[in-house]
Amino acid sequence: MSATPTEGATAILAYHRATLTLKGLSPQHELVCPELKWDKRALCWRAPARRYRELVTALRQAGVNYRDEARDYGPLPFQQREAITPRPYQAEALAAWRENGNQGVVVLPTGAGKTILAVMAMAVAQRPTLIHVPTIDLLIQWHQVLEKFFNMPIGRLGGGYSEIEPITVSTYDSMLIHLERIGNRFGTIIFDECHRLPGDQYQFLAIGSLAPFRLGLTATPERSDGREEQLYDLCGGQVYRAYIHDLTGYTLAPYEVETVEVEMDSDEREAYEAAYTEYISFLRGSGIDFRQPNGWAKFIWQASKTPHGRAALRAYQTQKKLSLASHAKRAALWAILQRHVEDRIIVFTQDNESAYDLGRLFVLPVLTHQTKPKERVAFLDAFRSGRFRVLVTSKVLNEGVDVPEANVAVVVSGSGSVREHVQRLGRILRARPGKTAKLYELIAKDTREYFVNQRRKKHHAYQGPDPLPQPQGHD
Repeated sequence: MSATPTEGATAILAYHRATLTLKGLSPQHELVCPELKWDKRALCWRAPARRYRELVTALRQAGVNYRDEARDYGPLPFQQREAITPRPYQAEALAAWRENGNQGVVVLPTGAGKTILAVMAMAVAQRPTLIHVPTIDLLIQWHQVLEKFFNMPIGRLGGGYSEIEPITVSTYDSMLIHLERIGNRFGTIIFDECHRLPGDQYQFLAIGSLAPFRLGLTATPERSDGREEQLYDLCGGQVYRAYIHDLTGYTLAPYEVETVEVEMDSDEREAYEAAYTEYISFLRGSGIDFRQPNGWAKFIWQASKTPHGRAALRAYQTQKKLSLASHAKRAALWAILQRHVEDRIIVFTQDNESAYDLGRLFVLPVLTHQTKPKERVAFLDAFRSGRFRVLVTSKVLNEGVDVPEANVAVVVSGSGSVREHVQRLGRILRARPGKTAKLYELIAKDTREYFVNQRRKKHHAYQGPDPLPQPQGHD
């Protein structure tokens, strides 16, 4: 092809609503760039914004004279407040990321210093950086860490904040709102808890950003829907991985896991058996198999059609609630709290209702997604300082929140997800001198919860993907 689209003309590369447009080249011109297509309505070439790096490379290799109006940023010298001495595995991970063109996914256990690795990557890239986080708690935590290391304003999007700076932290949900407007203002994007990225909506955060430098961070990249390859495609492949057993006793505290089986009282057992029998009878009569990918959706659909089905759904909810929140579990939890009067304890439940019930019963602070940002900060600060010795939560502390003072966790109820188990265990693994972490799992004896626990325990045999992906909610 010719060096220019027409004699003396210049092709124009622009960013338009999370896509790239290339005007000034005819439909007959060809460039070697993935997903680049001719747009008949706009009479230009168009590609997803994430192809910016490949498209610029293709233009240069083809000798095309072009003007870049897509990128709305330049190099940004970061003013770092203090130097970082990386741990050996952090240095290895950073080197692997750099060798891969400043792209890729790094898999490190919770507590291994993924945030510090990100700070080092930002300093290497020297580009305006957008960090994506899944929760407001993590937004607050990242903001505090970045303020510690960089002598410049740190922006926030989400949780009532709307501040855009060359370094900005945003929740995934908030960035979806702003993507089309600012997806061209950052040269580096970081995805914390990046296993969320292949979701039907969140993937557009990577597709609609033109940032050529990308870093994905997670402790558990495996997904029950098998979309790991999509994650690696969006971020640049898995470049480094370390496991809990690699770092235990070195960077992570040694730990013990104890399963406590509790007996339901007679009234609860009778109600559980009746509800479970009704629920299972409906499943078998309707030919529903939860081993099939659409098993849960089929159950909900069939249950909605008849009074018998709706009764089966209520029975399912009843038997599950009885196993997850039996009176015996409350007694077992109280015994554990008494046993660890000098320790810092996180109590996990499967749902908000159970968390608030325990908070009222034992007069304990409760942190859920409903907790306001300022209250969250106050609760976590009180927990770290020791004013609160116990903190009850449902799922908001599963991901990323730094609570190194915690050394005991009690899972009153949870799912069968290996990821959730690893995340909850990770909350108590941050090393401190002389620390040994202890995780208790409370299980209602002779219920379906036993099998949920067995799926979680696969984490101790190996640290790969969950071999039994199941629809959420049917256990």
